Amino acid sequence: MERLIVAAVIVALVGIVSVVVRKRRVSDAPTQQRFEAPEQLDRGDFPRPEAPWLVAVFSSTTCDVCQTVVEKAKVLESDEVAVADIEYAADKALHERYRIDAVPTLVIADAQGVAQAAFLGPMTATDLWAAVAEARSPGSTPRAGDCQRP
Repeated sequence: MERLIVAAVIVALVGIVSVVVRKRRVSDAPTQQRFEAPEQLDRGDFPRPEAPWLVAVFSSTTCDVCQTVVEKAKVLESDEVAVADIEYAADKALHERYRIDAVPTLVIADAQGVAQAAFLGPMTATDLWAAVAEARSPGSTPRAGDCQRP
């Protein structure tokens, strides 16, 4: 009987010690990268700083999606909209200056360089063109749920 009591006490102590150890163990926070687009661009860093609008695509030749994003953006080139492809190997300094840590990153900036919209990763041409239209003329594109049905 004495052995049974000693065994029960040992089991209870082991249980208490394991609970205390678990509570004291600090688990590592999950690793999550937060990619962000720049909120301000110096228009002097990009071609045609006199254009009222800039679509800047930060890209890389090692990125399969980047070329598609650049092609979608180039369609927007006009007297009013300058489009710049800032390829990593060719212009690493700008990627570092604007802390670009994921490509493609596309920024739509006004004449003062204030980012009016941005995309991280791929987007549809429709979404890109609508974002530029909305930046240039707020309220010009319908929002989800604004469409009326007959």
